[in-house]
Amino acid sequence: MNDMSNVISAFTEEHVERLTGVTRQQLRYWDRTDFYKPGLGDENRRAAYSRIYTFKDITSLRVLNMLRNQYNVPLQHLRKVAEELAHLSDVKWTATELFVLNKRVVFVEPETEQHREILSKQYVMGIPLKIVVEDTKRDIETLQRREGDQIGKVERAKFVNHNRLVLAGTRIPVATIKQFADEGYTVQQIRDEFPTLTEADIRAAIKHKDGGMAA
Repeated sequence: MNDMSNVISAFTEEHVERLTGVTRQQLRYWDRTDFYKPGLGDENRRAAYSRIYTFKDITSLRVLNMLRNQYNVPLQHLRKVAEELAHLSDVKWTATELFVLNKRVVFVEPETEQHREILSKQYVMGIPLKIVVEDTKRDIETLQRREGDQIGKVERAKFVNHNRLVLAGTRIPVATIKQFADEGYTVQQIRDEFPTLTEADIRAAIKHKDGGMAA
């Protein structure tokens, strides 16, 4: 059985440096300049173990180290972000998901769940690409939907492809399908090139005697 009393919940500067990558010099500088203070600190900072950090501190400092060293967010910007998020107290760096855009911190606004650049207060508008793609496919299918009596037939429609023979309900010339067939394409291979056509369409085009030239 795990003994939870053995779990370390207080961390020295040495622990923090090993766990977060933030050096002791940085920790002391951030403490001295009021950017990040330890969760448990003695008034006499010269005393041994006068800076003790909590689990929340470790998590927050890991986030800060990532923002500084991996995403190159300037410390001055992070100071201003800390001021803007001061109402979140000691969980300001872990209370919400953070993003980086052009070395500036963006967070998910809890009230609206929208992404907002913290300092400018401008919203970052996302484009739901998956939805756009699905809607586009649906609209194309609607646009290309054909009547049942058009399948497997050819027609010569006025103002469509210069009055050339096309597969009914489409703008695909019969001559184009015949050309693919003459080059050795199978029915299935032609369908791969023209996924809106049926096997009946392709066979009708191949068997049609007219080459599909304009009348």
